[in-house]
Amino acid sequence: MHDVQSRWQNILDSISSSARKAGRSPDEIELMAVSKTHPYASISSLFACGQMMFGENRVQEAEQKFPVDRPRGMDLHLIGHLQSNKAKKAVSLFDAIDSVDSLKLAQKLESLLVKPLPILLEYKTAVNDSAKSGFETPDELFSALEQISSFRHLTVKGLMTIGPLGAGEKETRNAFALLCKTAQMARLRFPHLDFSTLSMGMSQDYGWAIEEGSTRIRIGSALFGAREYV
Repeated sequence: MHDVQSRWQNILDSISSSARKAGRSPDEIELMAVSKTHPYASISSLFACGQMMFGENRVQEAEQKFPVDRPRGMDLHLIGHLQSNKAKKAVSLFDAIDSVDSLKLAQKLESLLVKPLPILLEYKTAVNDSAKSGFETPDELFSALEQISSFRHLTVKGLMTIGPLGAGEKETRNAFALLCKTAQMARLRFPHLDFSTLSMGMSQDYGWAIEEGSTRIRIGSALFGAREYV
C-alpha cells in the first residue's frame, strides 16, 4: 500500500509541475488510473489513497475483477475498443465509455440505455497507425455528432485519443494539438454539447499532453507497477 500511495503522490506532484509549466491550474487535470491486468486488491489500495477514477480496456476482464457492489465513488470507465456484441454488458458495468469510435457503436449503445451514460468520442490522431481506432476526420466526427446530439441517453463529454506510441516529442505534441483543435471546431459546430474533457496522455507522454491542453491523463504502470499478467 505504501508503494502505491508513494507512486500516486509522485504522479500528482508531476501533474502539478506540468500544469504550472503550461500556465494552468492542476485542478483542471483529472488522473485516471488504468487498472488493466492488475488485481482488484491493487485497485482497492489505490482507491483508499483517494484515487476515484479507474480505466479498464476489456469488458470481460472488468466484469471478472470488479465486485458488483464496488465502493461508492469508485468511477469505472471503459477506455478500450468496444465490440458491439459486448455493448449490453458494458452499459451495465461501466459508469462511462471513453472509447466510442463509430456512429454504429453509438447507435448500439443508445438502443440499450434507459438512463444517461457519459461518453467520449475517440479521435484518431495517429493517422498512420492502422491498429488504432477512432474517427479519422472532422467531417466523419461531425457527421456522427449530428445524430448523436439528438440521442436521449448518450451524453457527450468530450474527446479522447491515443498518441503515436514510441514517437518523438514533436510528433506526439502535434497529435495532441490536433485533438485540441478538433475539440475547438466541435464546440463551434455543436455549442449545445459538452467538449470539456480532452483525454490524452499516458505514462510516457502525459507531460506533453498537459502542456497541449489535456484535461484527463491515463496512467497505468507508473501507478500500479509492472503488469501482473498479460
